Amino acid sequence: MRTVPVLIALPRQRRRRVTQAGEPHSLVSAGRRWYFVAWDVDRADWRTFRVDRIASPLPIGLRCPPRDLPAAFVIRSLALARPVQHVELLVHASAAELADRFRVRTAEVQPLDENTCLLRTTADSLEWTALRIAHLDLPFEVRDPPEMADHLRTLAAKLLRAAGDPA
Repeated sequence: MRTVPVLIALPRQRRRRVTQAGEPHSLVSAGRRWYFVAWDVDRADWRTFRVDRIASPLPIGLRCPPRDLPAAFVIRSLALARPVQHVELLVHASAAELADRFRVRTAEVQPLDENTCLLRTTADSLEWTALRIAHLDLPFEVRDPPEMADHLRTLAAKLLRAAGDPA
């Protein structure tokens, strides 16, 4: 299937927009974001663009032949595109119970004893992690980073206000 090249506008510093031409390949979901994968005509190389940052895409020129996308490119570029926040929690439950309730990879959970484990997880934001662990329904303590406790307090205050509790 042939594709139509597009011209996209991207935000840059100082409120200027940069326009780039790309041959579309696919949309890729990574975490909570979508990325447009395209062959960058000017650079003669593959690029990923965050969909939420693309403005006014315009089709240009004739159809172009499809290109084979190297899978390693997508993995590498998406890994570099997202900031990674590491969080460590002491969970008062067995590793098996945590893994069953929280849908984490086995490598993220370190059993300490029959009733306690360490959860080391990553996400693209501490805010998202705070929301996610609020649903844990198991007792836990924040070990690292200290800012995680701040995010949990902020989330707790928002939820209390929404429930009509001024505390």
